[in-house]
Amino acid sequence: MLGSSLSVCIVVCLLLGMSEQVMADPSSRFNSLLSETEKVRGQNNETEPEPEPEPEPEPAACGEEGKKDFVRLVADLYYLWYRELAPVSPNDYATAQAYLDALTAPLAADRRDPGFSYLTTKAADDSRGATGAYVGFGFRYRCDNTACFFFSDVLQEGPAGDAGFLRGDEVIAIDTGNGFETIRQLADRNASTLELFGPSEAGVSRGFRVRKRTGEIVEADLVKRELDTPPLAVEPILLNRAGLSPIGYLNLRSFITSANDALDDAVSYFRDNNVTDLVIDLRYNGGGYLSVADRMLDLLGGLAAEGERSFWISHNDKQADLDQGAIFAPLPQSMSPLRIAFITTGGTASASELVINGLSPYIDVVLIGEDTLGKAVGQYAFDQSQLSAYAECDTRLRLVAFEIVNGEGNGGYYTGLVDSGRFTLCPAEDDVTRNWGDPLEASLTTALGWLNQGICSATTSAQHREVTRQRRLIPSEWKLMTLPDAPFGRSPFIQ
Repeated sequence: MLGSSLSVCIVVCLLLGMSEQVMADPSSRFNSLLSETEKVRGQNNETEPEPEPEPEPEPAACGEEGKKDFVRLVADLYYLWYRELAPVSPNDYATAQAYLDALTAPLAADRRDPGFSYLTTKAADDSRGATGAYVGFGFRYRCDNTACFFFSDVLQEGPAGDAGFLRGDEVIAIDTGNGFETIRQLADRNASTLELFGPSEAGVSRGFRVRKRTGEIVEADLVKRELDTPPLAVEPILLNRAGLSPIGYLNLRSFITSANDALDDAVSYFRDNNVTDLVIDLRYNGGGYLSVADRMLDLLGGLAAEGERSFWISHNDKQADLDQGAIFAPLPQSMSPLRIAFITTGGTASASELVINGLSPYIDVVLIGEDTLGKAVGQYAFDQSQLSAYAECDTRLRLVAFEIVNGEGNGGYYTGLVDSGRFTLCPAEDDVTRNWGDPLEASLTTALGWLNQGICSATTSAQHREVTRQRRLIPSEWKLMTLPDAPFGRSPFIQ
């Protein structure tokens, strides 16, 4: 807990009363307010006769009750739609996350905040944001009624990558410790994700029997370890075409800070090879840091739209002086693309959508595949340890605090960019039977068709159609086929 009910009231009232104070950024403002809060607490103790001494924090201070108090304190001040928070009691919820979900439930109903606000830890959030770090086997898989069980992405130099596995390879059996079971056997007994892959702990091992795209069947024991996610799924590719400059293909996994150098190098490579048409693959990119998205906007739009606004972020009325925007500015590595085909799915979100939306007024863009998720907002990170009584706590609250619009003021795409009515979609399959950059992969084929002929032509490879027919034999009620993706956190399909 924050202490007595009186101290909680003092914290809230003080923070609300200082809403007009201008700070350089939300973090510095929050730190300043907390500092002032501590002063008020001290003054309060001096004026009250023989006050009860505030108890020293126990290990339990970092428990759920303290987290719930922290959630409410921050939400009342910074949540974008704080007036629409549900009138629920924290006493009715066992965990702070459940309480947060209940508070924001009215905003989940219309998809403005369907889980974008969440609790995590500083350590996990920092590692994921900087390098995409996690403990696992180093692959993403696909298991639904069209394809199960395929590697849809394999990290370079991860355990799966070291074993020679690639996107498009099919897992046909897994050994969870008692010998290999086929995917059909695992589906029939409704095996859980935890059974299949084990906990997210270094040293956990599983055996995989895999049919390579060549038809060869191989087996490998994979051992989980801590991994950094390479920002690019594959090195930038030039796709040559007769009589015209090549098309550049870029596949960005996430807007993590390690992506900055990779983006600089990729755009320089395309520019030096006279590329004017791009395919940017964001199909699994759930977002990341705003600063990385801003850099990508400058790399791709800095020359075409120099001096124009690229995006604007707006807060609630208590934090309106934090509203700010960005201006397109060319970088030494910037290029001048004429057309960009963005490959997207329902897992494409946040910073990915910001980049597409920000470039659209100045560059001819089209979406290939599926509509995007619809995350037109951003979160700030609030650390519980910023309160002195919780200095040892590692809880971090990621809270929706601002809305994002492009330079023309267009935003509000809460059901997807295409559903906003401002973007063209060329439907295409996510063809997991083919590797990144393969011109025969259905989404890339469709993108190339738009760039070369200016038309949308939905395509599905014969190989993918056959896989779809075969995989329909997997029971549709298997829980692995109904898991929700989580573009705002680590997807359950990333292992």
